[in-house]
Amino acid sequence: MRMRKKSWALPFIEEHREYVIAKPEEMRGKWRELLGIPQEGVLHVEIGCGKGDYFLKMRELYPQDGFVAIEKDPNCAAVAAKKALDMEHDRTIMIQADAKDIDQWFNEGEVDILHLNFSDPWPKKNHTKRRLSSDSFLTKYASLLKEEGILAMKSDNQKLFEFSVLQFMKEGWQLKEFSVNFDSEASNDAISEYEMRFRELGQPIYRLAVCKPNRSKENV
Repeated sequence: MRMRKKSWALPFIEEHREYVIAKPEEMRGKWRELLGIPQEGVLHVEIGCGKGDYFLKMRELYPQDGFVAIEKDPNCAAVAAKKALDMEHDRTIMIQADAKDIDQWFNEGEVDILHLNFSDPWPKKNHTKRRLSSDSFLTKYASLLKEEGILAMKSDNQKLFEFSVLQFMKEGWQLKEFSVNFDSEASNDAISEYEMRFRELGQPIYRLAVCKPNRSKENV
């Protein structure tokens, strides 16, 4: 479901470029420094953050970590940025742009954890390449993640989840966690308002965690 256009969204983003980064490529290799992440903390990147509930709640669960939230839709991005600024959390920052350019924004091995949280399923066959778990995106994710870095995905959409599992396996990603009825609270994982609505309806939540392909072992 698309968010209605908000007349204040783009002006708000422009007024808060200290938080919604205009040129993320200039921060390549500098995200930990920008966010002030301590040595024991890790760098999370959420792709498709929507209204921001997930990364902001994750920030509360993991205050030592840093979070970069990416959202293509300026209306959603503005809502998320306003929430974040009102909460005055440190160690969070946003990018309002299409994630197809994500490999231009981070150095190889710079990211510890990538999050795909209730991504758009793009159900039409001719929209397959737009899915955030399509092969073209997975290649970029693999370059951004450090060795043993994790990609965590949650979804309420069974078909998208099944598609994603097959994509990860085809591309050589290593399956670490897998659930077709995931309990976020038991796993110290944040629950967004969107996820809570589905849980209240009895909808199962699908979740997996994978590690990037180990190309060095493949070449031995």
